[in-house]
Amino acid sequence: MSSQTILTEFLLLGFSDVQELQILHFVVFLLIYLAALMGNLLILMVVALNHHLHTPMYFFLMNLSILDLGSISVTIPKSMANSFTNTRVISYPGCVAQVFLFFLFTAADFALLTIMAYDRYVAIYQPLHYESIMNRGACVQMAASAWITGIVYTSLHTGNTFRLHFCQSNVINQFFCEIPQLLKLVCSDSYLSEIGLLAFSVFLSLNRFLFL
Repeated sequence: MSSQTILTEFLLLGFSDVQELQILHFVVFLLIYLAALMGNLLILMVVALNHHLHTPMYFFLMNLSILDLGSISVTIPKSMANSFTNTRVISYPGCVAQVFLFFLFTAADFALLTIMAYDRYVAIYQPLHYESIMNRGACVQMAASAWITGIVYTSLHTGNTFRLHFCQSNVINQFFCEIPQLLKLVCSDSYLSEIGLLAFSVFLSLNRFLFL
């Protein structure tokens, strides 16, 4: 494979080559996925139906549940399907989508956790001003900023990664598409991409740490 244009698929790392162990992996991951799915959906349903829970804390908790559902739904079902069908293939567009969505949900998740910490800070240290500070408009804007941060962060990293040419191999040493593993497969110089990924991630993490 001499360029990115003729690479049409990747091979993901399997948990085992033994068919019985692949079925076991499928069953175990299915149970874990269903438990996470039911737990998060239960949170969404309870908060939506109970008017007493229509508060900033539970509004952010609903967003967190949506992000958690998204992050596990992007990676786990594909891994289960590969184990069940005894294959390791993921298409090139599928890999791009998986990278983008996984990074989106993860980055927005971290941003939302920071916002939720601020919400608890206001509730504890400024209880008399809590309702005026954490009003409906402010909560919507904060939640939107978490999603926008995730979209911007993910777009930069996904675009920066897939503009490179892959020619070393198409085997990803992970059970889902992950940027650090993809950078090991490029034939062009990925040093600047790796430094950029690291620097931007450290910058965002440091900002959140200082805010907390």
